[in-house]
Amino acid sequence: MFQGASALNLDAKGRMSIPAKHRDALNVQCEGRVTLTRHPHGCLLLFPRPTWEAHREQIAAWPMAARAWQRILLGNACDVEMDGNGRILVAPELRNAVGLQRDVMVLGMGSHFEIWDAAKLAENEAEAMAGGMPEALSNFSF
Repeated sequence: MFQGASALNLDAKGRMSIPAKHRDALNVQCEGRVTLTRHPHGCLLLFPRPTWEAHREQIAAWPMAARAWQRILLGNACDVEMDGNGRILVAPELRNAVGLQRDVMVLGMGSHFEIWDAAKLAENEAEAMAGGMPEALSNFSF
């Protein structure tokens, strides 16, 4: 299970270091082979390749009515591998699609990661907090 937030920087070539706390797990789980794709909420998703392959099969089986969503998720998927320094290259098309600049946040979301432009994530979280707890979580308590 991947969890936690990491503040990172994209270098001039669009490379991003995988947080050190997750590198070993990704090397064991998928030999550093991951897949990046777009999320409609304005971030990128990073999956270990075996996890992505299971999702890819499900997405490919969606009905024609979901074709636009297939394009977003499958049409933007990009297989990448960690280099010897634990970095991945984020394709310019993906960076541009979600507005990734230099400062990024990587959030562990259990089976995968979300990669956000840091300013966009802060704005998104502020809006969520201002909107209050959604009804679906009304019975949730710590």
